[in-house]
Amino acid sequence: MIREEREGTASEALSVSGAMALAKGALEGIVVRLVGEVSEVSNKPGYKAVYFTVKDERAALPCMMWNNRFNAAGVELRVGQLVELSGRFTLYAPKGRMNFDVFSLSLAGEGRLRQQVAELARRLKAEGLMDPARKRSLPSYPLVVGLVTSPRGDAVHDVLRTLRRRFPLARVLLAGVTVEGATAAAGIVEAMRCVVEAGAEVVLIVRGGGTYEDLMPFNDERLARTIARCPVPVVTGIGHEPDTSIADMVADVRASTPTAAAEAVSPARDDLERRLVARARSLSVCAERALERAVADVRRCATRPLFRDAHLLFAVEAQTLDLAAERLARVLPANLERDAAVVERQRERLARTLPASLERDVASVGRQRERLARTLPAAVGRARDQAERGRERLVACGGALVGRFERETAVAAARLHDLSPLAVLGRGYAVARTSAGAVVKSVEAVAEGDEVNVSLSDGVLACRVEAMRRIDTDIMEWKDLS
Repeated sequence: MIREEREGTASEALSVSGAMALAKGALEGIVVRLVGEVSEVSNKPGYKAVYFTVKDERAALPCMMWNNRFNAAGVELRVGQLVELSGRFTLYAPKGRMNFDVFSLSLAGEGRLRQQVAELARRLKAEGLMDPARKRSLPSYPLVVGLVTSPRGDAVHDVLRTLRRRFPLARVLLAGVTVEGATAAAGIVEAMRCVVEAGAEVVLIVRGGGTYEDLMPFNDERLARTIARCPVPVVTGIGHEPDTSIADMVADVRASTPTAAAEAVSPARDDLERRLVARARSLSVCAERALERAVADVRRCATRPLFRDAHLLFAVEAQTLDLAAERLARVLPANLERDAAVVERQRERLARTLPASLERDVASVGRQRERLARTLPAAVGRARDQAERGRERLVACGGALVGRFERETAVAAARLHDLSPLAVLGRGYAVARTSAGAVVKSVEAVAEGDEVNVSLSDGVLACRVEAMRRIDTDIMEWKDLS
C-alpha cells in the first residue's frame, strides 16, 4: 500500500516553481569549499552583492557574495586571480539560474602571497620607507662595490662582466648567499652587513628571474628594513623587467635586471672618457687663460717707471742722505772746535784748583794723624782697664758657682756609689746571670743543668744548677722544688 502511494506521488506532475523550490531545497543543503580562477567580475555601485565567475579547465561556476561578506574578506578581486571559496549552491527561481552563494573568500596560492606582500608594502609605505625623499643618490665613481647574490647563478657573471667592461677600477666585494628558500632573507641581511663593514660604498642585491614564489625572500620585512637602514646606497636588480619586490620599492635605486643594476653604479667607459677629455680641454683652456693673464700682468709691471730705472726706488732716500752728509760736513768741524775749547777751559781750571785742593787734603790728613796719636793711647788704656775689671769679676763669680756644683756632684757621686752593684758585691752579695747575660731573679728563670755565672766582688764563678728550692717568704720555710 505504501509502495503504491509512493509510485502514485512520483507520477504526479509538479509546477515549475514547485520543481525549482524542490531543487533549491536540495542544493542549499550542500556546503562546499572550492578553488577556481576568476574569469569575470561585476562589482557595480548600488548593487547589494558582488557577482563573479570562477572556472577551471572543464567547468565554470557563477558566484554571488553579499557586500557585507565581501568587504569583510578584504580581497580586491581581479580577473586571473586564484581564489578559495566556501559557500552553498542556490537557485534564483525567477530566472532559473543557479548561483554559488559565497560565505568566505580568500586568495589561494600565488594570489594569497600577493595579498600578503601588498599588505606589507602598504604598511612600509605608510612608515615612509618608500618615500623618494629618503632615498640617496649613488656615488659617481664607487671604488668598492658590494655584491650580494648567488655565487652559482648567471646574475653574478652578468654583474662582474658589466663592471669589468664599464669601470674596471672598481673592487668588488662578493658575498655569496642563497637567494631562494626560507633562510634566504636572513642570509642576504647578514651578507649586506659583511660587505658594508668591509668598506663597500654601494651595495648591489641581484638575482635572475624566477616564479613569484622564488622571489618571496625579497619581500621579507626584515630585509626591507635592513635596506632602509643601510648606511650606504642600495641598488636592486631582481628578476626580470616586470618583477617588482618590496626590496625594489625600498632600495635607493631599482634596476630592471642584474646587468642594469651594474650599469647603474658604474660610469660607462665612453662617457668617462668623454668627461675626462672635456675636463682636460677645460683645464687646458683655463691654464692658457691664466698664463695669458700672468703675461699681461708682467708686461704691465714692466712698463712702470720703477722697473725701467732702478734708481727711482731709492732716489728720495739717496737725496736725503746727501743732504744729511752735507749738513754734517758743515756742522761737525764747528762743533769739534767748540768742544775742544770747552775741554781746554776745563783743563786750565783743573790745573789751577787741583794743587790747592791736594794741599788742603794733605793738611787735613796730618791733623787727623796728630789727633789719633794724642787720643789713641788713652783710649787703649781705658779699654785695657775695663777688660781687667771684667776678668776679675768673672773669676769671682766663677769660683762661687763651681763650689756649689762641686757639692752637688759629690752628693750625686755618693748616691751612685750606694746604688752601685759593685758596692753590694763588696758587702758579700753575689749576682747570678744566665749564659745569655740575663740576671736570674727567680728560681723559675733556670732549670736543672743550666749554666749560670755568679759575679762576686773580686771575680766570676761558673756554676751548674743541680737543684732548686723556693723560699716562701710568708712562712719562711724551704721546699725542695726538684
